[in-house]
Amino acid sequence: MSLAQFAARHDLVRDVLYDVLKRDEISSRKEAPVNFLTDPLEGRSTLRPADILVFGWAGGKHACVDLTGVPPLVGLRDNGFVAGQAALKAESSKVAKHEKACLENQQVFIPFAFDTFGFLAPEAEEFLNRVQRVVQSNFSTPKTQNFIFSRIGFAIQKWVVAQLVARLPAILL
Repeated sequence: MSLAQFAARHDLVRDVLYDVLKRDEISSRKEAPVNFLTDPLEGRSTLRPADILVFGWAGGKHACVDLTGVPPLVGLRDNGFVAGQAALKAESSKVAKHEKACLENQQVFIPFAFDTFGFLAPEAEEFLNRVQRVVQSNFSTPKTQNFIFSRIGFAIQKWVVAQLVARLPAILL
């Protein structure tokens, strides 16, 4: 998979998550610039903007949500395959990279790591569970019960299907 395909998958999942938040009236902003991720010596941003900034998410603090999707077989030759291992490693890496800067600036950091098998790292799952609780308290209808996990799961799996179809011989299409 090329870098452009990884970016497209990331952006699709980010856009779906942002649409869920907006649809359910959870105040947020996509690709939000956060000033504390600027290097004062260089005068320019040294890190990407928050994929999604959720306003007033935890005790009045904003939450910087950083999405990362990984292939589930990364590191397979090191320790053998363990379901979700790649996403857990990506989550840990994101926390080490960004959490301190967020905390120092009165923000919370939420790594949203997933693999293409659909495994969600614990922080991502916890975030979606909370979004679902907010949705259920605001719009309690039978249709809101599992749609959040379904939409995110569909967005993740869409790229798996696209990759498989792209590899099919032309005669089968």
